[in-house]
Amino acid sequence: MASSAQTPALDKPNPTEDWTVVLPRRGKQKRNFHKVIIHERQKQEQLWTPADIETNPERESKLMQKIQTCIRKLEISSFWLKFLDQLQTPEIFDRFLKAVGSEGKMQMVIYGIGSIESYEPPRLQLSLAILMKRMFSWIGEVEVFDPVISLAESRVLTALGCSVLTVNEQGRRQALRPTMFFMPHCDAELYENLLEANWRHDLLSNMTLFGNSFEAYEQHVSECKILKLADSRKHILAIRQFVKELPIDSRKHIVAIRQFVKERSIDPFSDDLFRAFHGSSWHFFDIDPLSDLCDAKP
Repeated sequence: MASSAQTPALDKPNPTEDWTVVLPRRGKQKRNFHKVIIHERQKQEQLWTPADIETNPERESKLMQKIQTCIRKLEISSFWLKFLDQLQTPEIFDRFLKAVGSEGKMQMVIYGIGSIESYEPPRLQLSLAILMKRMFSWIGEVEVFDPVISLAESRVLTALGCSVLTVNEQGRRQALRPTMFFMPHCDAELYENLLEANWRHDLLSNMTLFGNSFEAYEQHVSECKILKLADSRKHILAIRQFVKELPIDSRKHIVAIRQFVKERSIDPFSDDLFRAFHGSSWHFFDIDPLSDLCDAKP
Protein backbone atom coordinates (compact mmCIF):
# COMPACT_ATOMS: atom_id res chain seq x y z
CA MET A 1 0.00 0.00 0.00
CA ALA A 2 1.31 3.41 -0.90
CA SER A 3 2.69 5.42 2.00
CA SER A 4 1.15 8.58 0.62
CA ALA A 5 -2.24 7.12 1.36
CA GLN A 6 -1.58 7.10 5.07
CA THR A 7 -1.05 10.82 5.59
CA PRO A 8 -1.64 13.71 3.17
CA ALA A 9 1.30 15.97 2.52
CA LEU A 10 1.04 18.51 4.92
CA ASP A 11 -10.66 13.29 5.95
CA LYS A 12 -38.83 7.20 5.06
CA PRO A 13 -41.82 8.84 4.99
CA ASN A 14 -41.55 12.46 4.05
CA PRO A 15 -41.16 14.87 6.98
CA THR A 16 -44.02 17.21 7.80
CA GLU A 17 -44.06 20.26 5.58
CA ASP A 18 -45.36 23.69 6.60
CA TRP A 19 -45.78 26.66 4.25
CA THR A 20 -45.51 30.24 5.44
CA VAL A 21 -46.47 33.26 3.37
CA VAL A 22 -44.22 36.25 4.04
CA LEU A 23 -45.23 39.67 2.76
CA PRO A 24 -42.60 42.32 1.93
CA ARG A 25 -41.97 45.20 4.30
CA ARG A 26 -43.15 48.71 3.50
CA GLY A 27 -40.78 50.92 1.61
CA LYS A 28 -39.77 48.30 -0.94
CA GLN A 29 -40.03 49.18 -4.59
CA LYS A 30 -43.28 48.21 -6.30
CA ARG A 31 -41.60 45.44 -8.28
CA ASN A 32 -40.75 43.71 -5.00
CA PHE A 33 -44.36 43.65 -3.78
CA HIS A 34 -45.04 39.97 -4.30
CA LYS A 35 -45.66 37.05 -2.06
CA VAL A 36 -42.60 35.07 -1.12
CA ILE A 37 -43.30 31.47 -0.22
CA ILE A 38 -40.87 29.96 2.26
CA HIS A 39 -40.72 26.23 2.47
CA GLU A 40 -40.05 25.06 6.02
CA ARG A 41 -39.41 21.38 6.72
CA GLN A 42 -39.78 19.93 10.15
CA LYS A 43 -36.24 19.58 11.47
CA GLN A 44 -36.79 18.46 15.02
CA GLU A 45 -34.30 15.82 16.06
CA GLN A 46 -35.88 12.59 17.16
CA LEU A 47 -34.31 10.64 20.00
CA TRP A 48 -33.75 7.03 18.99
CA THR A 49 -33.30 3.72 20.75
CA PRO A 50 -33.12 0.27 19.13
CA ALA A 51 -36.44 -1.48 18.60
CA ASP A 52 -34.69 -4.85 18.94
CA ILE A 53 -33.12 -4.87 22.41
CA GLU A 54 -32.58 -8.62 22.68
CA THR A 55 -28.90 -9.43 22.77
CA ASN A 56 -26.37 -11.74 24.37
CA PRO A 57 -22.64 -12.39 24.09
CA GLU A 58 -23.14 -15.31 21.69
CA ARG A 59 -25.24 -13.25 19.26
CA GLU A 60 -22.74 -10.40 19.33
CA SER A 61 -19.79 -12.77 18.89
CA LYS A 62 -21.38 -14.41 15.84
CA LEU A 63 -22.04 -11.02 14.28
CA MET A 64 -18.50 -9.85 14.95
CA GLN A 65 -17.16 -13.00 13.28
CA LYS A 66 -19.36 -12.36 10.23
CA ILE A 67 -18.05 -8.83 9.89
CA GLN A 68 -14.41 -9.77 10.42
CA THR A 69 -14.77 -12.48 7.76
CA CYS A 70 -16.37 -9.96 5.42
CA ILE A 71 -13.54 -7.47 5.99
CA ARG A 72 -10.91 -10.11 5.24
CA LYS A 73 -12.66 -11.23 2.04
CA LEU A 74 -13.10 -7.66 0.86
CA GLU A 75 -9.49 -6.75 1.64
CA ILE A 76 -8.13 -9.41 -0.74
CA SER A 77 -10.72 -8.81 -3.45
CA SER A 78 -10.07 -7.19 -6.81
CA PHE A 79 -12.85 -4.76 -5.98
CA TRP A 80 -10.96 -3.29 -3.00
CA LEU A 81 -7.69 -3.09 -4.93
CA LYS A 82 -9.37 -1.22 -7.78
CA PHE A 83 -11.31 0.97 -5.36
CA LEU A 84 -8.08 1.82 -3.51
CA ASP A 85 -6.24 2.57 -6.75
CA GLN A 86 -8.98 5.00 -7.76
CA LEU A 87 -8.91 6.73 -4.37
CA GLN A 88 -5.18 7.35 -4.75
CA THR A 89 -5.37 8.89 -8.22
CA PRO A 90 -4.64 12.65 -8.18
CA GLU A 91 -8.15 13.35 -9.49
CA ILE A 92 -9.68 12.02 -6.25
CA PHE A 93 -6.89 12.12 -3.66
CA ASP A 94 -6.15 15.82 -4.29
CA ARG A 95 -9.83 16.59 -3.77
CA PHE A 96 -9.77 14.83 -0.42
CA LEU A 97 -6.61 16.75 0.44
CA LYS A 98 -8.33 20.02 -0.37
CA ALA A 99 -11.45 19.07 1.59
CA VAL A 100 -9.46 18.10 4.69
CA GLY A 101 -7.54 21.38 4.55
CA SER A 102 -6.07 22.69 7.78
CA GLU A 103 -8.37 20.50 9.88
CA GLY A 104 -6.11 17.50 9.28
CA LYS A 105 -9.00 15.06 9.74
CA MET A 106 -12.26 14.31 7.97
CA GLN A 107 -15.03 12.72 9.99
CA MET A 108 -17.14 9.99 8.38
CA VAL A 109 -20.90 9.84 8.80
CA ILE A 110 -22.59 6.61 7.65
CA TYR A 111 -26.32 6.89 7.04
CA GLY A 112 -28.70 4.10 6.03
CA ILE A 113 -26.34 1.17 6.56
CA GLY A 114 -29.25 -1.26 7.09
CA SER A 115 -29.05 -4.47 9.11
CA ILE A 116 -25.46 -5.72 9.23
CA GLU A 117 -26.67 -8.82 11.05
CA SER A 118 -29.21 -9.92 8.45
CA TYR A 119 -27.65 -9.07 5.10
CA GLU A 120 -24.27 -9.30 3.41
CA PRO A 121 -24.42 -6.06 1.32
CA PRO A 122 -24.66 -3.86 4.46
CA ARG A 123 -21.74 -5.79 5.95
CA LEU A 124 -19.75 -5.13 2.78
CA GLN A 125 -20.58 -1.44 2.91
CA LEU A 126 -19.50 -1.25 6.54
CA SER A 127 -16.35 -3.26 5.74
CA LEU A 128 -15.43 -0.82 3.00
CA ALA A 129 -15.78 2.11 5.39
CA ILE A 130 -13.67 0.32 8.01
CA LEU A 131 -10.93 -0.49 5.49
CA MET A 132 -10.86 3.15 4.37
CA LYS A 133 -10.55 4.24 8.00
CA ARG A 134 -7.65 1.82 8.53
CA MET A 135 -5.93 2.83 5.32
CA PHE A 136 -6.12 6.61 5.52
CA SER A 137 -4.94 8.37 8.68
CA TRP A 138 -6.81 11.53 7.69
CA ILE A 139 -10.18 9.83 8.20
CA GLY A 140 -11.24 10.64 11.74
CA GLU A 141 -14.17 9.45 13.86
CA VAL A 142 -16.83 7.28 12.25
CA GLU A 143 -20.49 7.78 13.18
CA VAL A 144 -23.25 5.38 12.09
CA PHE A 145 -27.02 5.53 12.01
CA ASP A 146 -29.92 3.55 10.66
CA PRO A 147 -33.25 3.23 12.50
CA VAL A 148 -33.19 -0.57 11.96
CA ILE A 149 -29.98 -1.09 13.95
CA SER A 150 -30.49 -3.51 16.83
CA LEU A 151 -28.88 -3.34 20.25
CA ALA A 152 -26.59 -6.24 19.32
CA GLU A 153 -25.54 -4.46 16.12
CA SER A 154 -25.01 -1.23 18.04
CA ARG A 155 -22.66 -2.95 20.47
CA VAL A 156 -20.70 -4.63 17.70
CA LEU A 157 -20.39 -1.33 15.81
CA THR A 158 -19.04 0.28 18.97
CA ALA A 159 -16.55 -2.56 19.40
CA LEU A 160 -15.38 -1.90 15.84
CA GLY A 161 -14.57 1.70 16.75
CA CYS A 162 -17.73 3.38 15.43
CA SER A 163 -20.13 5.63 17.30
CA VAL A 164 -23.83 4.85 16.90
CA LEU A 165 -25.94 8.00 16.96
CA THR A 166 -28.72 8.18 19.53
CA VAL A 167 -30.59 10.82 17.53
CA ASN A 168 -32.29 10.27 14.17
CA GLU A 169 -30.94 13.25 12.23
CA GLN A 170 -32.96 12.26 9.15
CA GLY A 171 -29.84 12.99 7.12
CA ARG A 172 -29.77 16.65 8.18
CA ARG A 173 -26.23 16.82 9.58
CA GLN A 174 -24.60 20.15 8.83
CA ALA A 175 -21.00 19.85 7.63
CA LEU A 176 -19.51 22.40 10.02
CA ARG A 177 -16.15 20.70 9.49
CA PRO A 178 -14.77 18.41 6.76
CA THR A 179 -17.15 15.46 6.56
CA MET A 180 -17.42 12.39 4.36
CA PHE A 181 -21.01 11.21 4.09
CA PHE A 182 -20.93 7.49 3.33
CA MET A 183 -24.40 6.72 1.97
CA PRO A 184 -24.45 3.96 -0.68
CA HIS A 185 -28.00 3.03 -1.77
CA CYS A 186 -29.81 5.39 0.58
CA ASP A 187 -33.26 6.74 -0.26
CA ALA A 188 -33.28 9.92 -2.32
CA GLU A 189 -35.01 11.66 0.59
CA LEU A 190 -31.87 11.36 2.71
CA TYR A 191 -29.73 12.99 0.02
CA GLU A 192 -32.36 15.72 -0.31
CA ASN A 193 -32.37 16.35 3.44
CA LEU A 194 -28.57 16.44 3.55
CA LEU A 195 -28.28 18.94 0.70
CA GLU A 196 -31.07 21.13 2.06
CA ALA A 197 -29.42 21.30 5.50
CA ASN A 198 -26.11 22.30 3.89
CA TRP A 199 -27.36 24.68 1.20
CA ARG A 200 -24.59 27.21 1.83
CA HIS A 201 -21.25 27.67 0.08
CA ASP A 202 -19.15 27.01 3.19
CA LEU A 203 -21.09 23.93 4.29
CA LEU A 204 -21.23 22.28 0.87
CA SER A 205 -17.49 22.84 0.44
CA ASN A 206 -16.90 20.84 3.63
CA MET A 207 -18.76 17.84 2.21
CA THR A 208 -17.64 14.75 0.35
CA LEU A 209 -20.30 12.19 -0.51
CA PHE A 210 -20.11 8.53 -1.47
CA GLY A 211 -23.51 7.33 -2.60
CA ASN A 212 -26.01 7.02 -5.41
CA SER A 213 -25.29 8.79 -8.68
CA PHE A 214 -26.88 12.25 -8.86
CA GLU A 215 -26.49 12.05 -12.62
CA ALA A 216 -28.66 8.92 -12.63
CA TYR A 217 -31.32 10.73 -10.60
CA GLU A 218 -31.27 13.57 -13.12
CA GLN A 219 -31.63 11.18 -16.05
CA HIS A 220 -34.51 9.36 -14.33
CA VAL A 221 -36.40 12.60 -13.68
CA SER A 222 -35.79 13.72 -17.26
CA GLU A 223 -37.13 10.46 -18.66
CA CYS A 224 -40.18 10.27 -16.38
CA LYS A 225 -41.15 13.95 -16.72
CA ILE A 226 -43.23 13.82 -13.54
CA LEU A 227 -43.44 17.17 -11.74
CA LYS A 228 -43.93 15.60 -8.32
CA LEU A 229 -40.83 13.44 -8.79
CA ALA A 230 -38.75 16.45 -9.86
CA ASP A 231 -39.93 18.40 -6.80
CA SER A 232 -38.88 15.56 -4.48
CA ARG A 233 -35.39 15.67 -6.03
CA LYS A 234 -35.04 19.46 -6.37
CA HIS A 235 -31.82 19.87 -4.37
CA ILE A 236 -30.21 16.87 -6.09
CA LEU A 237 -31.07 18.38 -9.48
CA ALA A 238 -29.97 21.87 -8.51
CA ILE A 239 -26.58 20.79 -7.14
CA ARG A 240 -25.60 18.99 -10.34
CA GLN A 241 -23.97 22.13 -11.78
CA PHE A 242 -21.81 22.54 -8.68
CA VAL A 243 -20.68 18.95 -8.07
CA LYS A 244 -17.93 16.83 -9.56
CA GLU A 245 -19.24 13.27 -9.78
CA LEU A 246 -16.81 10.39 -10.27
CA PRO A 247 -18.31 6.88 -10.59
CA ILE A 248 -16.32 4.10 -8.97
CA ASP A 249 -14.17 2.48 -11.63
CA SER A 250 -14.98 -1.04 -10.53
CA ARG A 251 -18.59 -1.16 -11.69
CA LYS A 252 -17.70 -2.85 -15.01
CA HIS A 253 -15.29 -5.07 -13.14
CA ILE A 254 -18.05 -6.19 -10.77
CA VAL A 255 -20.37 -6.94 -13.68
CA ALA A 256 -17.68 -9.06 -15.33
CA ILE A 257 -17.05 -11.05 -12.14
CA ARG A 258 -20.78 -11.44 -11.59
CA GLN A 259 -21.18 -13.00 -15.01
CA PHE A 260 -18.18 -15.27 -14.41
CA VAL A 261 -19.66 -16.50 -11.13
CA LYS A 262 -23.10 -16.96 -12.69
CA GLU A 263 -21.66 -19.18 -15.38
CA ARG A 264 -19.49 -21.26 -13.06
CA SER A 265 -21.38 -21.06 -9.73
CA ILE A 266 -18.10 -20.59 -7.86
CA ASP A 267 -18.72 -17.97 -5.17
CA PRO A 268 -21.68 -15.65 -4.46
CA PHE A 269 -19.34 -13.00 -2.98
CA SER A 270 -19.14 -10.96 -6.18
CA ASP A 271 -22.94 -10.89 -6.44
CA ASP A 272 -23.02 -9.37 -2.96
CA LEU A 273 -20.41 -6.84 -4.04
CA PHE A 274 -22.54 -5.87 -7.00
CA ARG A 275 -25.63 -5.43 -4.84
CA ALA A 276 -23.69 -3.39 -2.29
CA PHE A 277 -21.99 -0.90 -4.60
CA HIS A 278 -23.44 -0.85 -8.11
CA GLY A 279 -24.27 2.65 -9.31
CA SER A 280 -22.22 4.34 -6.59
CA SER A 281 -20.22 7.52 -7.16
CA TRP A 282 -17.98 9.97 -5.36
CA HIS A 283 -19.37 13.51 -5.21
CA PHE A 284 -17.11 16.49 -4.54
CA PHE A 285 -18.54 19.94 -3.88
CA ASP A 286 -16.38 22.91 -4.82
CA ILE A 287 -18.69 25.92 -4.66
CA ASP A 288 -17.60 29.35 -5.87
CA PRO A 289 -18.66 31.84 -3.16
CA LEU A 290 -19.92 34.09 -5.96
CA SER A 291 -22.33 31.40 -7.18
CA ASP A 292 -25.94 32.11 -6.37
CA LEU A 293 -27.34 28.98 -4.76
CA CYS A 294 -30.73 30.65 -4.31
CA ASP A 295 -31.09 31.06 -8.04
CA ALA A 296 -29.89 27.49 -8.58
CA LYS A 297 -32.55 25.89 -6.41
CA PRO A 298 -35.65 25.00 -8.45
